[in-house]
Amino acid sequence: MTTPPPLHPGRDPGDNWAYAADGTRYWGAFGAAGLLAHDAERGVLLQHRAAWSHHGDTWGIPGGALHRGEGPLDGALREAAEEAQVPAGALLPRATHLLDHDVWTYTTLVADVASPFEPVAADAESLALAWVPVDRVADLPLHPGFGASWPLLQEALREHPVVVVDMANVVGSVPDGWWRDRRGAAERLLGRLARLRTAGVASDRLGLGLDAWFPRIIAVVEGQARGAQPRDGVETVAAPGAGDDEIVAQARSLGAAGARVTVVTSDRGLAARLDGAAAVRGAGWLLEMLDEVAPRQ
Repeated sequence: MTTPPPLHPGRDPGDNWAYAADGTRYWGAFGAAGLLAHDAERGVLLQHRAAWSHHGDTWGIPGGALHRGEGPLDGALREAAEEAQVPAGALLPRATHLLDHDVWTYTTLVADVASPFEPVAADAESLALAWVPVDRVADLPLHPGFGASWPLLQEALREHPVVVVDMANVVGSVPDGWWRDRRGAAERLLGRLARLRTAGVASDRLGLGLDAWFPRIIAVVEGQARGAQPRDGVETVAAPGAGDDEIVAQARSLGAAGARVTVVTSDRGLAARLDGAAAVRGAGWLLEMLDEVAPRQ
């Protein structure tokens, strides 16, 4: 098939072209988004695009036009589900990359496969779907937009940011009466950290490329806060002894496994012990981000 199927009259208004002043057109009246799913064993999920599609007969990622009022992450997951039956629950977001052409944007969601799945070509936009080893992607005839972004995206696949939070230090940096209920104060902070994990962290705050990241967050609790209930997306580690000892052990273990570790603490003694094992940011660094996405109630 070399001509596109007719547009459905009841389609979302986003399923249309956006035009630049010079006449260049881009698919997606409200922008577009796509999913780069990465499986540690099999590589990345690519789509062989139908000949009739924009830049057809090339390889790219499942994606398409955003719907009215739809966020780019939701749009990327919806398009991947529609085109390749990618189950959203099988993925863990890692980062986003934004291509901005002023009148039109394209957001690539980089996500790790947590539960393996087999893609299925669910509509006429795909000639084939395949897991392609990362080092073989550049050998394929790539969609121009994806090809231009691939070097940055490939580099992102090598990065595994982890933020380890000294909960006692961060909680104690704000004199809000936390000493009357240390466990409750820790749980409130865990709730805010969960919202940050969902919202993402700007790349410049982690010293990484792309635009935003969804780092793994590990919260180390100690003392009376050990019983704090965990929150979705945040790992809680109860220190068996001194919290500082557990934070150092976590940083060294994660670093040895290839992670880029950032420890959040304003404790100078702990920071000195972490020299070379992790980047260290003060409590204010974290609290500023939390105030943006999850203000204190």
